[in-house]
Amino acid sequence: MIVPIAGRDVRVAVRVSARASRFTLRMAAGHGDPVLTLPEGARFADALDFLDRHRGWLAERLARRPRAVAFAPGSTVPLRGTPHLLDHRPDRRGTVWVETATGDVKTPLLCVAGRPEHMARRVRDFLRRAALADLEPAVASHAARLGVKTGAIRIKDTRSRWGSCTAEGELSFSWRVILAPPHVLDYLAAHEVAHLREMNHSIRFWRLVRETCPRMDEGRRWLKLNGAALHAYGVE
Repeated sequence: MIVPIAGRDVRVAVRVSARASRFTLRMAAGHGDPVLTLPEGARFADALDFLDRHRGWLAERLARRPRAVAFAPGSTVPLRGTPHLLDHRPDRRGTVWVETATGDVKTPLLCVAGRPEHMARRVRDFLRRAALADLEPAVASHAARLGVKTGAIRIKDTRSRWGSCTAEGELSFSWRVILAPPHVLDYLAAHEVAHLREMNHSIRFWRLVRETCPRMDEGRRWLKLNGAALHAYGVE
């Protein structure tokens, strides 16, 4: 449904949950719609009243969201923590490549060939490939240190978590980790690999992560302070 908040129309997703015991209003990660959850059997009129009483909270949270950055010409996008300017090259063949800053150009360029309607997809595909290219050696290094075997590495666009691990050793990561500085990606790789020894977040688990990743605290702190902003990139 569409709700006027602070002078603009905001789409709010409404969900009914058998597990919910009360009304809840949550902000989705990135730029997803806020979610209003209702217990089964609840009156919609009561849900609207609950939402109305929380308009101020919702307006404040929406105002704190990072500005969306589309993968479009002139946008600045971080690659391994370094800002890159997106430069469309419609007359060039190929896909996406990096050009270092030279002369009057002070920022490295992320050059994108081809038609303009393909630009966002090509940038996203490039970043996914770059994430996998960096994660594969990082995972292999931490797995060797901890004496574990890993399965396939999957690159996804998750919103609620940066990575995950299955009991079979398959590891999944958000492609957005390639936007962060390298030590953050390394910490995330170490985190998921350590789960192959400890499928929990116990003291033993964190000792393992620190053992293989000395910059663990720095990586965790960076994500806590800056992780939400990474979900703003690639939003149309």
